Amino acid sequence: MPEFLTIKEFSEIYRVSVPTIYRLRERGELSFVKVGRASRIRRSDAERWAETLPTAGRIASGA
Repeated sequence: MPEFLTIKEFSEIYRVSVPTIYRLRERGELSFVKVGRASRIRRSDAERWAETLPTAGRIASGA
């Protein structure tokens, strides 16, 4: 499994809209990593974020 997710991949896996992903970053709930000019989300950060959600969020992550 890749170590990083694109914004689109995160959106599809966790069923979160792209604007919401950027809001999560602004609130400090999710961090991005720059890879060249592209923004990526560490898979470990995505999984940690998903663990903070109610049960429905854990289903999407496969936990």
